[in-house]
Amino acid sequence: MSRKGQSITLSISELDKAELMAIALELGMTWGDRPNISKLVEGIARRKLLVLPNNDWSQTRINTLIRAHKALTDDGELGLALEMAKLLLERSELSIPLRREIEGFVANPPPSWRLELERYIRRNQPFQLDYRDAADLPWHFTIRHAQINFHEKRHYLDCWCEETEGNQDLLELNHNWCLRLDRISEAAITPVKGSWRSNLAQIEVEMHLFGTLAFAYKTKTEDISNDWLAGAPQVKRVVRRIANTFWFTREVLRYGKNCVIVSPEAVRSRIKEEIKSMCDLYMD
Repeated sequence: MSRKGQSITLSISELDKAELMAIALELGMTWGDRPNISKLVEGIARRKLLVLPNNDWSQTRINTLIRAHKALTDDGELGLALEMAKLLLERSELSIPLRREIEGFVANPPPSWRLELERYIRRNQPFQLDYRDAADLPWHFTIRHAQINFHEKRHYLDCWCEETEGNQDLLELNHNWCLRLDRISEAAITPVKGSWRSNLAQIEVEMHLFGTLAFAYKTKTEDISNDWLAGAPQVKRVVRRIANTFWFTREVLRYGKNCVIVSPEAVRSRIKEEIKSMCDLYMD
């Protein structure tokens, strides 16, 4: 079979040749079922394909996209984070270490059950899942509200479940569970009928902040109010909705003597017991 047209010789490395063949295959420029670089060059010459600079994005734009990718990952939006990673890998402005890091993320994408979990949450679809706790004991939950949150370097599923047996939180909060994502059994998530709750169970807690903490404290999204206490200008009164006393206690203990829980008494008593247990460890 004869081929019409003039031939040209490309002086390129084997790596560049492989990249051109991959691009040709991706764009459907083939000879039979094989990628054809000549068709790729012809498409560029005839302006069927546009060749544009791939190194003209500012560092500010790249940094913004990288921060967005990390924020999506931390927020549990792994499907969107994966798409953001693919967009970044199309650019030539990435440094080699950063490119390797993002390539690693793409090479090991989120498991399908994690993406399915996110879809249920976005659709407000109740679901069931199997879980194994730190002692490797099995649990089964029917979930009617869920949020993927970040607590102390790990992702958790904060969820409202029909099941309450074994929950050690306050009675008002004992439908709320905090499940480590890496302990959720794969392929064990199934939809169920029924309604989706608008939020987790919550209670209001009042705390007073003193000293430098009172001036340095920044309002959190869960805070209902954050004001200076009337008659005590050096004391800040914060009222917050909480869904889990365990994580709230861990936060409060970091504040030390600069924070006291005022109400409700049930939360105040729990923190008092925690402090007392810590003190007992230091008693001779």
